[in-house]
Amino acid sequence: MKVIEITHPIQEDQYIKEDVAMAFGFFDGMHRGHAKVFETLNQRAEETGLKKAVMTFDPHPSVVLNPERKRTDYLTPIQDKVEIMESYGIDYCLIINFSSKFASVSVEDFIENYIINNHVKECVAGFDFTFGKYGKGNMMILDQVEHFNTTTVYKQERESEKISTTDIRKALKEGELQDANDSLGYRYRIKGTVVQGEKRGRTIGFPTANVEPSDDYVLPKKGVYAVTMEIGPESKLYRGVANVGVKPTFHDPAKAQIVIEVNLFDFDENIYGERVIVYWHHFLRPEIKFDGIDPLVEQMNKDKERAKYLLAVDFGDDLSYNI
Repeated sequence: MKVIEITHPIQEDQYIKEDVAMAFGFFDGMHRGHAKVFETLNQRAEETGLKKAVMTFDPHPSVVLNPERKRTDYLTPIQDKVEIMESYGIDYCLIINFSSKFASVSVEDFIENYIINNHVKECVAGFDFTFGKYGKGNMMILDQVEHFNTTTVYKQERESEKISTTDIRKALKEGELQDANDSLGYRYRIKGTVVQGEKRGRTIGFPTANVEPSDDYVLPKKGVYAVTMEIGPESKLYRGVANVGVKPTFHDPAKAQIVIEVNLFDFDENIYGERVIVYWHHFLRPEIKFDGIDPLVEQMNKDKERAKYLLAVDFGDDLSYNI
C-alpha cells in the first residue's frame, strides 16, 4: 500500500495517476460501521476493475473546528489505522493534514483537486460524511457530480443503536468493555513499550510490566481488566491482569499520573524496552483505595483468579491463539 501524506495545497506529484475507487472518512476505531464502508469499496472496485484508495485525515477535525471539545486521543492512532487499512488490501492511502488552511477549502475546490484530479471514478463514504468549508459538502452533492459514481453507506446498527466512534469511546471510559469490543468487531488494543516503573508489585508477589502507550490512545476506565499481551515480534500471547489508574493505595489520586501495569500469569522474564500490544478482554472492577497492603493483595489474588477463569472461557488451554 502506498501512503501519501498531504498538506494543503496538494502538489502535482502527490496525485494518484491511475483510476481508483476511493473511500472517504476519518475512520477512528476502524469499527464495524467502517468495515461496511471498506466492504462496499471492495465490491465497487471489483465490479469496475479499479484499484482501491482511501482518504483519511489527521488530526481529528475538531482540533481546528471545535477547540473547546477537541479530540486528541484516538481508538486507532494514525499508524494503527494505516495498518488496518493495509489488511483490507488498499492500494493507496491518502492522509490529509487537517489544518486551518485545509478547513477553508471550498466544496468545489475539494471536489476538483482532491477527488477528480486524483482519478477517482467511484466515491464511497458513510451517509454522514461532510467536506469543504463549514462542512457544506455532503454525499448528496457528490451524487450530483458527473465525473464519478457515488455510493452512500448508511448507518450500521447493533441492538438497534448506530455504531459510532463516539459511543465506543464512551463505553470504554465507562467500563463497558464488552459493548466497545462488540461495536469495534475486535478486542480493543493499545500498543506501547515496557518501561521502568516503581517495582512495588514484585515486593508483594505481583510483578508488573509498566506499559507506556506508543501513541495518544483512548485509555479505558480506571480499573482492573483481564487482558492478553503480545511481546515483541512473537505471535504468542500471554494472559494476565492489567490495572489502569493511579494506584490510590500508594498515591494521591489528584497528583499521580495514570499508568498501565500488566501482571502476566506464569511469566518471569525481563522485558524492559520490549514493544508490546495489550488486548483488553474483560473489565473486572473499578480502581479503589485499600486500607493497607494485606487487603490489596487479597483482592489482587481474587482479580487474578477471576481473570484466569474468564480468559479460559474465552480461549481454553490454547496459548497461541490469534486475536
